[in-house]
Amino acid sequence: MQRKPLSILATNPLAGVFVALVIIFVVSAILSPYFLTSYNMSVIARSLAFVGLVTVGQAMLLILGELDLSLGVIGGLCGVIAGMLMVNYGINPAVAIAGGLAMGAALGFFNGFMVTSMGLHSLVLTKVVAITNIPKEIQFLGRGDLLGVPVPFLVMIAVLFIATFITLKTPFGRYMYAIGNNKAAARMLGIRVDRIRILVFTIAGFLSALAGLLMVARLGTAQPSIGETWVLPPIAASVIGGVATTGGIGTPLGAILGAGIIAIIENIIVLFGVSPYWQGVVSGVIVVLAISFDAISRRYIRKEV
Repeated sequence: MQRKPLSILATNPLAGVFVALVIIFVVSAILSPYFLTSYNMSVIARSLAFVGLVTVGQAMLLILGELDLSLGVIGGLCGVIAGMLMVNYGINPAVAIAGGLAMGAALGFFNGFMVTSMGLHSLVLTKVVAITNIPKEIQFLGRGDLLGVPVPFLVMIAVLFIATFITLKTPFGRYMYAIGNNKAAARMLGIRVDRIRILVFTIAGFLSALAGLLMVARLGTAQPSIGETWVLPPIAASVIGGVATTGGIGTPLGAILGAGIIAIIENIIVLFGVSPYWQGVVSGVIVVLAISFDAISRRYIRKEV
C-alpha cells in the first residue's frame, strides 16, 4: 500500500524540514533584494552559528528525554568568566578560554547531577557586570572569516559533524536513544542511565560555553545577557528539525536545519525593518507551533501504526 505524503513527512522529518528550509530560503530571496547578498549570507551564517551550538546540545538532551532551560545563561556566564580572567587578571587568552569551557562543562555536569539525583532542573543565575577590552587576538574567533566563511559557522559545522557521528554511529548514541524511549527498559538492559544523562548535560553545558565565548570574541565585550535569546530558539529548532519532545527521536542535523529556518525568518524580519521585539514574539510563536505539530504528528504516526 502506498504511503500518504503526510505520513512520509511525519516519519522522515529531515526530508520535511529540508524542503521547508528551501521554500523559506527561496521566498525570502524573492521578498528582499538584499537577502542573497554575500554580506547578508555571512550575517545569517554567523548568527546561526552561535544559537546552533546551543541547539546541538539541547537536541542531544531532548533525544535523551531531558531539557535544560539554563543553557543560554551558562553561555553568558562562561563568557563573563573568560572575560574576567583575560581582562581583570591578565590570564593568557587561550588559558582563559579553556577555563570558560571548563566552567560550562562543570555547570552542565551540575545540572545533570541535580536532575539525576534530585529530579530538578537547575537554573544558573549571575549578576556579573559586563567586561570590556577583550584582547583583540581572540576576536578573530568571532569576527573572522576563512575562505569567506565565518569562523563561528565553521566551528558549528565541526561540532555538528562530531555530534551527529556520536548520536548515530556509536554505542553511546544508541544508549541515548534507548534512554529517551524508555529509561526503565534501558536500565533493565544494563545501560548506565544516570551516567549517560550527566555526560550529555555536561556536553550541552560545554557547547553553550563555546557559543558564549565565540560571542564574546564577536562583540569584544563579555556580558551575562549574551545568552538571553538562546532559550526558546534551540528548543523550537530541535522540534522543527524532528527531535521529539518526548525523547528517543531526532538528530542534531535535523535540529540545525530547524535553526536555519528560524535564522532566515528572523533575518527577513530585520531586512524589512521590523522592530527586534518581534523577533522574540516570532520565536515564541514558532515554539508553540513546533511543539503542537510535534504532538499532532506523533499521534498521527501512532494511528498509522
